[in-house]
This record gives sequence, structure tokens and C-alpha cells, in this order.
Amino acid sequence: MRGGRVGGTAGGMIFGVDEAGRGPLAGPVVAGAVWLGESAIAGLADSKTLSTKRRAVLEARIKAEAHWAVGVVEAEEIDRINIFAATMLAMTRAVAGLVAQVGEPALALIDGNKTPQGRVPEWRWAARAIVGGDASEAAISAASIIAKEHRDRIMQALAVQHPAYGWERNAGYGTAEHLAALQAYGATAHHRRSFRPVALVLEKTAR
Repeated sequence: MRGGRVGGTAGGMIFGVDEAGRGPLAGPVVAGAVWLGESAIAGLADSKTLSTKRRAVLEARIKAEAHWAVGVVEAEEIDRINIFAATMLAMTRAVAGLVAQVGEPALALIDGNKTPQGRVPEWRWAARAIVGGDASEAAISAASIIAKEHRDRIMQALAVQHPAYGWERNAGYGTAEHLAALQAYGATAHHRRSFRPVALVLEKTAR
């Protein structure tokens, strides 16, 4: 986990929480947690609707003006506990990282229809799920940007080690390029073996 600048008061804080990377065949799932505090950053939106250039500009502002942390769950752990549980765990790790910086929130707003509350033993904060929250709540939008940018950098670094799969372009998603490389070269240690396209390749090579 990483964090932004330390400071602020604990009273009444509302964290925004979102994830990136539930669907890919390779790489971790990453969650971001953001407390905007007194910052007023214009243009925050769901990270998926923003251009690469705009996301980079907004990420820099979030890191400079707000408070943030990320939680990461790697492919091996995803395979062990399943992607939903891994997503809830990544969110818990992100919020714990932010709590270590600024203190306990009054509420964590989670993008989606479920929260880690009652699903991850370490989760101990009031939480509210908001469907489409990454488009309607500024703190969740900020968290979505932090999570996506962080995960994209991880996949770009992994692409240098495993250039055949095009991860710098597809971020581990099951594009035609990625699936063709998976068939040709097999799975890496960063592939999610519990995901069907990867499992099918592993079954084929085991014969």
C-alpha cells in the first residue's frame, strides 16, 4: 500500500473507494481509497470515461492535494480466494492504508452494490455501496483514477518482463492479442489460473 500526504482531522471524513482490474486474465486487482479533504479538484469522473492524458493530470492533482492509498491483491491470491473476495480484500487494504495516514473515516463510499462489511474480517468501518458511484461521487471518482493508474503502471512493468502478451496495451484483459499469446506461450506466474480462458490453456498443455 502507498499513501499521499499525511494530515487532516478525523472528524466526519468520508472516503471514496473503487477498484480496477476485476476482469483481466492477468495481473492484480487494485483498489484505491481517497479522502478529498478540503481539496476541490474539477473534472473528476469515472476513470474509464477519461483519456489517458486526462487521467494522468487528475492523478497528479489527487496525489498532491488529497489523501490516498491503494490495496493490491495478486493473481495467486485471487486464485485462492476468488475475484470477488479479492476485490473486497483490496478495498480493505486500501482503506486501512488511508486510515494509517489520516485516521478513522465516518463513512466509506464504495462503488458498486456490495461492500467489504461483513465479508472481510479486517473491515471495521461504516460503509455504503453506490451503484455508479464512480460517476456521481467525487471521492469515488478520485479513487477509481488512483486505482486504474496504479494498476496500469504495474501491467506496464510486467509487460517488460513478459512482452509477448501485450499487457502494456491490454492491461491483462482478454483481447485477441492476449488470447493468441496465451495459446502460443502458455500462462505466466501473473495469470489468473482460476479464470476460464487461462484454465483451458493449462488443461491443454497438461495433456
